[in-house]
Amino acid sequence: MATGAAVGAWALVLSLWGAAVGSRNLTAQIGKPLVLNCKGAPKKPPQQLEWKLNTGRTEAWKILSPQGGPWDSVARVLPNGSLLLPAIGIQDEGTFRCRAMSQNGKETKSSYQVRVYQIPGKPEIVDPASELTAGVPNKVGTCVSEGGYPAGTLSWHLDGKPLVPDGKGVSVKEETRRHPETGLFTLQSELMVTPARGGAPHTTFSCSFSPGLPRRRPLHTAPIQLSVWEPVPLEEIQLVVKPESGTVALGGTVTLTCEAPTQPPPQIHWIKDGTPLPLPPSAVLLLPEVGPQDEGTYSCVATHPSHGPQESQAVSISIIETVEEGPTAGSVGGPGLGTLALALGILGGLGIVALLIGISMWRRWRHQGEKRKAPENQEEEEEERAELNQSEEPEAAESNAGGP
Repeated sequence: MATGAAVGAWALVLSLWGAAVGSRNLTAQIGKPLVLNCKGAPKKPPQQLEWKLNTGRTEAWKILSPQGGPWDSVARVLPNGSLLLPAIGIQDEGTFRCRAMSQNGKETKSSYQVRVYQIPGKPEIVDPASELTAGVPNKVGTCVSEGGYPAGTLSWHLDGKPLVPDGKGVSVKEETRRHPETGLFTLQSELMVTPARGGAPHTTFSCSFSPGLPRRRPLHTAPIQLSVWEPVPLEEIQLVVKPESGTVALGGTVTLTCEAPTQPPPQIHWIKDGTPLPLPPSAVLLLPEVGPQDEGTYSCVATHPSHGPQESQAVSISIIETVEEGPTAGSVGGPGLGTLALALGILGGLGIVALLIGISMWRRWRHQGEKRKAPENQEEEEEERAELNQSEEPEAAESNAGGP
């Protein structure tokens, strides 16, 4: 069994010899064997050589020699002095050095910098769009590449040409995840585009993966062709304000109504002084008991699923300030003025009550006085009548005496 293993190892050495000889910077595929040649080492024992390894598996230099045993299943020295890594992994990336003494006493050194790689499967576009709408942002799809190392990069293409994100009409959201056990990478790239109005009715998108190591041709997804729908232009939305002037007295009410003729009705959001208001969608904005904090410039934004956001013209809301005359010099202002006015009001009221009482008593006294004077007047009239009768009687006697 030992002989069979030795023969197998030598066959492996011969098959990989060409890849190892004369290279200082090596790349090896993850999970594959790798043989590193120790230059100048005698082909047969006795051999004076040693290998020093500094990789992700070691905290310091690890030393291996033909006289020592193998390093678990990680690496071992072959009979010809070469170093065999049966299944190289990510942790085996690092520096490998060999120092050997030839039979004539000449010392030779070899050094290798080893990197590993893993080509992922062909990328694909998941959740692709069925069509695009001109003039508004659209999600084309998400390009996914799984199981690669190093991470590599994803790129998008439009009609066979590279598509460069510009943050306006083209944007890409990328995400990179690494498997906690295998260390392999999964890449995701979500593409958003805003087709120009009046552009091509059909567009073709594709995605490609470019490995980090080694230099190889990119892997391309199958292309997807999407039609571009041109929406009917929306009628201009109107912002109606009541009162029409937008000027209201302090404590009054202002009503803003956003009129959008589109069907089905769009969602309406409100903006004040350029900042969106944190309110649920509504076509009416009511401002009751308006105060200074409500003054500013208002506009509404209508959003429809098949159209982009459409903003109305802005209107200004202002408050009419009532002018109050301030206190004159020498007068009492503030709470003192109110107290003085209250006192004067009370005194005035008391004066009116006293006046009414006086008038009532004067009328009563006058009435009683008239009652007391009535008998006296009657007596005087009787005396006057008696005197008048007495004076008339002598005159009548005289007239009778002088008659025939």
